[in-house]
Amino acid sequence: MTSHCSLRAGGLAQDFFVPNNIQALVDFLKSNTKPILFIGLGSNILIRDQGFQGVIIKLTQLKSLSINQSCITAEAGATLAKLSRFTLEKNFFGAEFLSAIPGTIGGALAMNAGAFGFEIWQFVKRVRTVNKSGELFWRQPCDFDILYRQITPLHSHEYFISAELEFNSVSSNHSIQKLLKKRNDSQPIGLPSCGSVFKNPRDNYAAELIEKSNLKGFCIGGACVSEKHANFIINHNKASAADIENLVIHIQQTVKSNFKIDLETELKII
Repeated sequence: MTSHCSLRAGGLAQDFFVPNNIQALVDFLKSNTKPILFIGLGSNILIRDQGFQGVIIKLTQLKSLSINQSCITAEAGATLAKLSRFTLEKNFFGAEFLSAIPGTIGGALAMNAGAFGFEIWQFVKRVRTVNKSGELFWRQPCDFDILYRQITPLHSHEYFISAELEFNSVSSNHSIQKLLKKRNDSQPIGLPSCGSVFKNPRDNYAAELIEKSNLKGFCIGGACVSEKHANFIINHNKASAADIENLVIHIQQTVKSNFKIDLETELKII
């Protein structure tokens, strides 16, 4: 999975499937009996070195975008950057913040991704899901417990395959260029990472707590805390998944010892 996760680390998948459309995904699920894991760009997951005993389903070919009046339909594999540009082309506003988040619609829905004070679920009208048996459903936001960087569905074992989103017809003060410059000035763009590793604790910033713990530049194996942004872990030198996970644990233990604060990961370790 090194080739399919933005941290450029991870073990082998027992099976790997890339559906070309939703019907191909439905047909596959109807006959599948193995454990499954859905991914997009792999920008917030780490597969342990032992690998995944089941089928990893990569949805990046489900990437269509369409518009009907004021509603934009986006398939789960479409990138957030592509959605952000598409909305502006159609003269809708509010999705500019998505251009600064590496990942896909499906991943963003699953973790309520956000940046610059905005979160994707603010704009969700409804979502389409599929279960392990290949059955399709439409779900409303009220079918989910929506929190900061966390979504808890009321219906278990369903996976996002598309979303209908509503944005504003009134121009915003944000430009993609300015938001990307702000991101590039403060984050280690272009290096293998997963974006922010930890959620911000209440009334605190994870990066500030890590920096105050003197962990900038600290490494375990090939995994290092970024010198530019302390809430980023960089794969500097062919880090194993174990190197990265051990660094995550060390950061959590150090911050806990210094500040009595438990850092919770945004990164999902599989």
